Amino acid sequence: MTMTLFENARILDGTADGAVDGHVLVEGGTIREVSDKRITAEAARRVDLKGRTLMPGLIDAHVHVIASEVNLSRHALLPDALVAFRAAKIMHGMLMRGFTTIRDLGGATQGLRAARDEGHFEAPRMVLCGKAISATGGHSDGRGRYDSREMSYLEARLGCLGRIADGVDAVRRACREEIKAGADYIKIMANGGVASPTDPIAFLGYSKDEIRAAVEEAEMAQTYVAAHLYTDQAIARAVECGVRSLEHCNLIEESTARAAAAAGAIACPTLVTYEALRNEGASLGLGPESVDKIDTVRLAGLSSLEKMRNAGLTMAFGTDLLGDMHRHQSEEFVIRGRVLPAIEVIRSTTMHAAKLLRMEGKIGVVAPGAFADLVVVEGDPLRDLSLLTNQGAHLPAIMQAGRFVKNALN
Repeated sequence: MTMTLFENARILDGTADGAVDGHVLVEGGTIREVSDKRITAEAARRVDLKGRTLMPGLIDAHVHVIASEVNLSRHALLPDALVAFRAAKIMHGMLMRGFTTIRDLGGATQGLRAARDEGHFEAPRMVLCGKAISATGGHSDGRGRYDSREMSYLEARLGCLGRIADGVDAVRRACREEIKAGADYIKIMANGGVASPTDPIAFLGYSKDEIRAAVEEAEMAQTYVAAHLYTDQAIARAVECGVRSLEHCNLIEESTARAAAAAGAIACPTLVTYEALRNEGASLGLGPESVDKIDTVRLAGLSSLEKMRNAGLTMAFGTDLLGDMHRHQSEEFVIRGRVLPAIEVIRSTTMHAAKLLRMEGKIGVVAPGAFADLVVVEGDPLRDLSLLTNQGAHLPAIMQAGRFVKNALN
C-alpha cells in the first residue's frame, strides 16, 4: 500500500483558529496519522513542505456540473453525450482548483458518478440529488410563457437540471424516483429564481404540504431536503417545514436566520454567481427576463452573510456557477472575505461543508481516518484568501484519496 509522509506542514482545516505545525502520514486512500512530532515511516514517500500550508481538499457544496451553458432552456436540448463530456471537463477544472468534493444541486446523475468512480475521468468526489424538483412555472421549469411542450420530453435529457411535480402525491413520487436512482438527498425549488424565465424571485412555488411531503420522503430514506431559497418568507416557510439545507438565502432577515440556526439548518450562500451573471450573463446567452432579476438578489448578498453570522447560522461554501463562468469558482472565497473573518471562510469549505454533506470526519479535516484529500498552498490563506483563486496557481500539490492529481513540488 502506497504511503506518503508530509513533513513540516502548517495544517489549516478550521478545527483551530489558525494553522498548526505538524506532520501527516497518508496510507492508501486515508490519513493514518497526524502529529506535531516527527513520524517514522521508512516505506513512505517523504514530501517536505517546508512550512507551506496543508489543507483538506476543498468542498463546494453547491454546483451544477452539467450546466455547460448559461441558457438552461437551450442547454436542456443538447445531446446527452455532449453534456456528459462537457461535464467531465468542468469537473476536472474544479479538481484542479483544489475542490476534491462537490455537491451537485441538480442535473448530475448516478451514471456520471459511476463513470468518475470507474476512473474514466478525473473529478471531485460527487454528492448528488439527481433532478431538482419544482412546481410548474418554478425554477426547474425552463419553458417560456409560450412553450406548451410536456416537460417529460425535457426531463429525460441529461442537459435538463430539474423535473416538475405538482401536488403532494406527485412530489412524493418524484422524491422516491430520485432516491431510487441514487440521490443522496432531495433538492426542491421553493422560491423563484434568476435563470428560469417565468417565476419572479418572490414566487413561493410549493405549498407547505408539498414541502413537508418532500421532507418526510427524505427522512424516510434517512436523508434531508435542500431548497432553493431567496426571500425571507420562503426561508421561514422552509425552516418551519423541516428543510435542512438552505440554498442562497440572499434576502434573509436576522430573526429568520436565528430560527434556522435553532432548527439545526445550514445555509449555503452562492454570491459569486450573481457577480458573474451581472458581468457576463447577457453576453453568454442569459435571457433578458433573467438579467432583469439579477440585482434583486445580488445587491443583498454581503449583508445576508453578516445577518447569518450574527444569528449563529452555519454557512457552507457554494458557488452555483453556469457555463463558462465556472472558472470564477474560487472567487467566492474573496467575496466572503469582504465581510467575514478569513477563518470562517475557510471553515465554510472544510468543516461546515462536511457537516452539511453529512461526511464529518471523512472530508474537510486533516485527521486520522479521513480521506486523504489534501491541498498544499503556497502562503497563508488566512492572510490572503486570494491564494485559493487563479485556477489553482498557488496550489502546487493536490491529492485525492491518497493519489497526487497535481504535484509541482518536486
